[in-house]
Amino acid sequence: MKILLVDDERHSLQTMLWFLRHQDHEVTECASATEALKNFSLDDYPLVLTDILMPGMTGIELATAIKKLPNGWKTDIVVFTGYADLNSAVTALRAGVYDYLTKPINPEELASVIERVAEHQALLRENKTLTERFHDEVHAATEETRRELVHMKQIVAETMLGTVGIFSECMKTIYQQAKQLHADRSIPVLIEGETGTGKEVIAKLIHYGSSFDPLSAAPFVDLNCAALTPTLFESELFGYEAGSFTGSTTKGAKGKLDLARGGTLFLDEIGELPPDLQGKLLRVLQEKEFYRVGGLKKIKTNIRVICATNAPLEQGVEQGTFRKDLYFRLKVAHIVIPPLRNRKEEILPLATMFLQEFSRRKKKHFTAIDPQTSRLMEEYDWPGNVRELQNIIEYATFAYNDKELKLKHVMGQLQCHRETPPASPCRTDVLELPFPVQGYPLKKYTNDIILKILAAHHNNHSATAKYLGISRRALSYRLEEKRHKTKESE
Repeated sequence: MKILLVDDERHSLQTMLWFLRHQDHEVTECASATEALKNFSLDDYPLVLTDILMPGMTGIELATAIKKLPNGWKTDIVVFTGYADLNSAVTALRAGVYDYLTKPINPEELASVIERVAEHQALLRENKTLTERFHDEVHAATEETRRELVHMKQIVAETMLGTVGIFSECMKTIYQQAKQLHADRSIPVLIEGETGTGKEVIAKLIHYGSSFDPLSAAPFVDLNCAALTPTLFESELFGYEAGSFTGSTTKGAKGKLDLARGGTLFLDEIGELPPDLQGKLLRVLQEKEFYRVGGLKKIKTNIRVICATNAPLEQGVEQGTFRKDLYFRLKVAHIVIPPLRNRKEEILPLATMFLQEFSRRKKKHFTAIDPQTSRLMEEYDWPGNVRELQNIIEYATFAYNDKELKLKHVMGQLQCHRETPPASPCRTDVLELPFPVQGYPLKKYTNDIILKILAAHHNNHSATAKYLGISRRALSYRLEEKRHKTKESE
């Protein structure tokens, strides 16, 4: 150990110097506290051994001066004196000394003190190193967490909202309208547009705003009105109390209205809402409160309601399938998204945006669309709208890798637009079915017609239901019934 030894008595100094060096310590001797303070500033001394009573600066004053220095925390100070008394011992300890010895110094006691100092110094310096390293590690971890959070927000935004491209005047107007509606949560919004035009994207723009931070925003809860039976829909929307019906949980359950509290409830396919629930939804919108299924207590709600439909609700009002008062209550703000075939100027910019985005995600080389493919895309009707365009680009970047998107990359997805297409319902006004000689049961005939029209509309249930003049729920029921009977026959 490097030791700074301070004593104005030469005989005592030489005796301790001989003992300490004999123990293989590296010792610097000083005859005064002033000299010791100068030496201390030039090197690192884990231990200072000093007499208390010395001319000029005393050992206690030396200890106080050392502890005030920036590196004073590294040093343990042991004082000794031939005039031991309680006051001097207390004063020394208050000055921050490690231990107190009396002259004549016992060699075994001195060796024991040095050993304790060595252990204390090892712990002291290790703790300091660990503390500094801990702060560095915390800073590094905090910075890494911050970067991960930013990256996570980007991933969540891409997953929940997707890339938004505004390439026409009508979409710019809709985008501005969505930003305005974001500022006032009290206004219900009705969004109309064909399947695949981006109604949910606009709904999320209204909810999240242009900054889009899904990790800190209020909840966005969606419910597809065409996907549930009337009984299930009511419990899904309003929730239910314990024991309300057979199969209900013992604790009850919250509904979408509860989950969306303080945020947005997005009701997709609102035209499929059962008539008896339309009145209940209207009451929620007007009174801002509701009952759970089987409940007796009114529950206050604070939500924004955004509805979407792929068929004009006005038609449902005229046919008597949708309440007129609910229609006008939902239509406070009305957004109509035109189909992609009416926004031809957007097709190529959207396709290029999707191409670059999926190429980046899938690490492919696509950067542009060749002229022949561009012409095909502009001439195509896009019955599935933006969603169909996005899906075709995504599959092309998955299945192929090239610099330009070419006809061979997309023709498999655009079967109905070939120059000499085979007989196909999507390019003709007539649907033809074979009539077997042995008989054709009416139910099978009906099912075959449904399947034929479904294929003609690229498996688009909404378009098929609209063509047949039935609801999506009725179509889904017929398809499910057919699948069930097919399995039974197998």
